[in-house]
Amino acid sequence: MSIPPAQLSTWARNVSPSPTLAVDAKAKALQAAGEDVCSFAAGEPDFDTPEHIKEACIAALKGGKTRYAPTPGIEPLRQAIADRYLAEYGLKAAPSQVIVSPGGKYSCYLGVLATCSPGDEVIIPAPFWVSYPEMVKLAGATPKFVLADDKTGFRLTPAMVEAAITPRTKLLILNSPSNPTGAVYSRQELDAIVAVAMKHNLYILSDEMYEHLVYDGARPTCIATFSKDVEARTITVAGFSKTYAMTGWRIGTTLAPAPIAKAMSELQSQMSSNVTTFAQFGALAALTEKAKTQAALSAMLVAFDRRRRLLHGELNKIPGVSCLLAEGAFYLFPNISRFGLTDLDFCNRLLDTEKVAAVPGSAFGAEGYLRLSYATSDEIIQKGVARLARFCANLKA
Repeated sequence: MSIPPAQLSTWARNVSPSPTLAVDAKAKALQAAGEDVCSFAAGEPDFDTPEHIKEACIAALKGGKTRYAPTPGIEPLRQAIADRYLAEYGLKAAPSQVIVSPGGKYSCYLGVLATCSPGDEVIIPAPFWVSYPEMVKLAGATPKFVLADDKTGFRLTPAMVEAAITPRTKLLILNSPSNPTGAVYSRQELDAIVAVAMKHNLYILSDEMYEHLVYDGARPTCIATFSKDVEARTITVAGFSKTYAMTGWRIGTTLAPAPIAKAMSELQSQMSSNVTTFAQFGALAALTEKAKTQAALSAMLVAFDRRRRLLHGELNKIPGVSCLLAEGAFYLFPNISRFGLTDLDFCNRLLDTEKVAAVPGSAFGAEGYLRLSYATSDEIIQKGVARLARFCANLKA
């Protein structure tokens, strides 16, 4: 017996499914049917989790670490996360300010829930990660988008933030390095934007999930280090998924002011309890066995950097396509607006005719672009871009 849509909740009727997961699922379905698909849709490293992390998890499982854990995470892991922020950024925080959650997506959602109420507005820079607007809507708040296109390097200016603020604005979301564009804000750029947020007493949710995936001398910036006042209003989200190829482990982290951390822990206690207990011991090994972890990360960065340059160079050879060189993450965000198709039509036809999977920019609030992930092999990049070039040439013809 089906349920009429009108009987579903407001939240269920208004939430949008993830377009990135939808494209990836369609590509995988075609592959399962025997099609030779070149997929640029995945938002995850194509590397396996480093062995020492897996072994620590296995040892914990065999050692009986299978019962409930404290809601905000096991104490050694929370201490190791606090120690990491001190070692890498000079940011001193207590383990009680750390919340370990079932994935970075859930960490962001808890941060929104802890600070936003119905009637509040949340400023979201576009292009944005697809889940931010839905999180805000599920909290009963209203997303307010501010578009920064390739003319500004996909980065907001302080004036753009100032113009978007109203008396209802409660939270500003920042994401650097960015999904979907790979843009990285400099410390100076973030400092100027944060000054605007502080002037209006906004909270800041700083999504730093890709902080360790940077290139060309770019450096990650931890916003909470700017001042004690900024730290008191900043929710810092990170995690293990991208840096350590642990997407399926679902372990996100938050470092937040004590009152917000307490609220997030209480929310999590009623919604999901704790992250899988034995998985947390794998995450602990990622932070404590530093030499092994750094070796694995360095190898991934070498591969990602090579693929980044390969994909960027090949894209800009295609007449009608223009693409900035990203400084972080593992995405490029080429402009395909010159072809006279909506980006959704472009992607659908590209997948149907050339078996190349890409995510339309409109899914990220930026019509006329594609998101291409280079977390895939050199062979797929070369083959996939050749198909894309042929597709574009036929459009021109």
